Amino acid sequence: MIYQGFRDLIVYQMSFKTALEIFDMSKTFPKDEKYALVDQIRRSSRSVPANIVDAWYKRIYIKAFINKLTDAAGETGETTVWLDFSLCHQYISKEKYDNFMGKYSEIGKMLNSMINNPDKFCK
Repeated sequence: MIYQGFRDLIVYQMSFKTALEIFDMSKTFPKDEKYALVDQIRRSSRSVPANIVDAWYKRIYIKAFINKLTDAAGETGETTVWLDFSLCHQYISKEKYDNFMGKYSEIGKMLNSMINNPDKFCK
């Protein structure tokens, strides 16, 4: 497949959409979490697609491409920790938690595939 831009990447599309869903979901969190959990989960979830874009524009350098994708994978993991806290504090249902965890598992697999096969994406 020939990619015209980062918006063609399924991993970008999925991570962007999931970050939007997390933003909407976090609106229901208690006000005292505004500068704590809400801020953290929004930042980490938004960092996933942002790092994918950064990797895309650095793909002329394989090491830089892999580094930014590794950052995206790290932000994926961080977001799952904030989801763990959200579930433990009963800010989200088990069903929502499982849904988000499934999405981030898939995003992580796609990122790992890109990291392990950079030649498919790099110039």
